[in-house]
Amino acid sequence: MSSKSTKTYAIFIWHSFFLTLTMSMIDFNTVFPALISELVDSTILFGLLYSIMLGVPLIFNIIFSHFMNSFQYRKKFLLYGLYIRAFSFLGMAIFTYYYAKEQPLLVIGSFFIWVFIFSLSGGFAGISYSEIIGKLIKKGKRGKLFASKQFAASIAALLGGIIVKHIFAPGKFSFPNNYAIILFIGFLGLIIAGIAFWFINEPPSVINKNNKITLKDHFKKVPEIFKKDKRFSQFIVVENLASFSRMILPFYIVYAQQNFNIDNSYVGKYLLYQIYGTILSNIIWGLISNKLGSKIVVRICILAGGLLPILALLISPLGPDYYVIIFFIIGFLISGRKVGFEPYLLDISPENKRTDYLGVRGSFNILVVLLPFLGGIFIDFLGFTLTFSIVSIFMTTAFIILGRQPKN
Repeated sequence: MSSKSTKTYAIFIWHSFFLTLTMSMIDFNTVFPALISELVDSTILFGLLYSIMLGVPLIFNIIFSHFMNSFQYRKKFLLYGLYIRAFSFLGMAIFTYYYAKEQPLLVIGSFFIWVFIFSLSGGFAGISYSEIIGKLIKKGKRGKLFASKQFAASIAALLGGIIVKHIFAPGKFSFPNNYAIILFIGFLGLIIAGIAFWFINEPPSVINKNNKITLKDHFKKVPEIFKKDKRFSQFIVVENLASFSRMILPFYIVYAQQNFNIDNSYVGKYLLYQIYGTILSNIIWGLISNKLGSKIVVRICILAGGLLPILALLISPLGPDYYVIIFFIIGFLISGRKVGFEPYLLDISPENKRTDYLGVRGSFNILVVLLPFLGGIFIDFLGFTLTFSIVSIFMTTAFIILGRQPKN
């Protein structure tokens, strides 16, 4: 590996390490649902917040991609997005510390603003991040980078899990100090994560006449992209269907809280087992990606995501300690998605249309936006058993469709 490649890998691994440490502080499958449950007893309200968190960047992605097409260099947008995101963490920490105990509804209301800012800036940074990776890392080498990032991220996640478990340990910090502390750590982690990107030597993007079209004409290109590229259009369908698995990820901890009546110490315990699954799976996903390709990683993730809700129902009678298996498998799935979906999209995207594809992919992930909110409604009205079963059916459908996807 050349010194230039080593530097590029080091930059992205640094960012991945501190970003993951940060995101452990507000883990969407354990910590954040537990915090919302402390503030308000409503799966629907949490589902709405989760929809905003996942959906806002996707809704605006096609606009972001059109805007960035006019710029040769996209690094500055990555830095802007990252630091705005950091300060949204700080805002959540301040409101949690001062108002969570006396005015929980005020905190929930503020979270809608902070989460919106967090998600919008994350989407802005995400497109430039993927575009820069596409420019710096050649096709066929990206799986190795993503696996390396995941390995570093796993170590950071383990460290983050230990911090969270320590903060949530009985007798350490009472509510809301415990959550305010981890949110503030998240703020610091994002600030540090962004340092590496100042050292990126980003090559310029080619700006041609097609890049300088109006936003209206930019939208008109979308049907043509879907019509000409069957692999991409089927990928969009598959990713939307696979969103059913993501829909219920934050509700596994809610299911445990309601089914087992667990305390906050289990939040840290489940988070650690999720991280153990992520760490162990990195070697496996890296090998599969290098030997069989990112598409196979995606298919395995989808199949496992379809089996997980059924396993959660089957294992729950054994009690909360055995339920750690569910979070161990969730760790596998989270890692696999990062090693599979993004590299596969970059592989099937034409180089001269990469930014367009990233924007279209984001904005047409409609179900990612709707499903977390609908998940809360489904669980409220249908219960966990029926909702989990529905998820398995849709995930199986996605698995079959991807298997039939054309090779070219």
